[in-house]
Amino acid sequence: MDKKDVKDEVVKIISGHRTGVLSTVENNKPHSRYMTFYNDELTLYTPTKRDTEKIDEIEKNPSVSVLFGYEQKGQMDSYVEILGTSSINDSDVLKKQFWDDSFEKWFDGPEDPNYVFLKINPEIVRILNLHDKPAQEFNLTN
Repeated sequence: MDKKDVKDEVVKIISGHRTGVLSTVENNKPHSRYMTFYNDELTLYTPTKRDTEKIDEIEKNPSVSVLFGYEQKGQMDSYVEILGTSSINDSDVLKKQFWDDSFEKWFDGPEDPNYVFLKINPEIVRILNLHDKPAQEFNLTN
């Protein structure tokens, strides 16, 4: 597969999975949790509260890993790993674009100052279990 085909398959997988695992670094160890993700091609966004420990972790070390997949058939499903850096994004446009009424459990609407997004800029993207093909990887920093 060429890089464009791999990228297209990755975008297809991450666009079809709203739930993924976000891993940050806490005291030099991984700290993982399930999150809801939105994507713009390979750039990821996940809503969170500004006053959470993941924000503190990312401010200390912006390196993150995100996993998507393994939701249908288990071991035979393709899955994606994205390694990158994260930053806080409190854009009003983004907050309105991705607002969902289910967020009312945590936020007082899209204008809530505690409602922010983590933006994940991918650096290395891997896709595994892709139709019996070997793992594919591409680096976006080169």
